[in-house]
Amino acid sequence: FDPRHCQGTHCYGFPKTGPHRLRFLLESVKDLRETLKKKGSSLVVRKGKPEDVVRDLITQLGSVSAVAFHEEVREI
Repeated sequence: FDPRHCQGTHCYGFPKTGPHRLRFLLESVKDLRETLKKKGSSLVVRKGKPEDVVRDLITQLGSVSAVAFHEEVREI
C-alpha cells in the first residue's frame, strides 16, 4: 500500500483513497490472501513507497528474475 494514495490529488485536493475505498481495498486484499492460501500460495503485503518496498523485497528474496508493474495514469 502506497501511503501517497491517501494524500490529496494534484488538481482537486480530494483524497485519492477515502474511507470507503480504503475499506474496499483492505477487504479485497484479505479475500485474495485467503483465496491464495486455499490454493497453497501466499500474498506479500507491504506499506510504503513501491520503489522502496519492491527493491527491499528483491534484496530480501535474492533470486528474482523478473518484476512486472504498471504505472498510474496521471491527471494533466
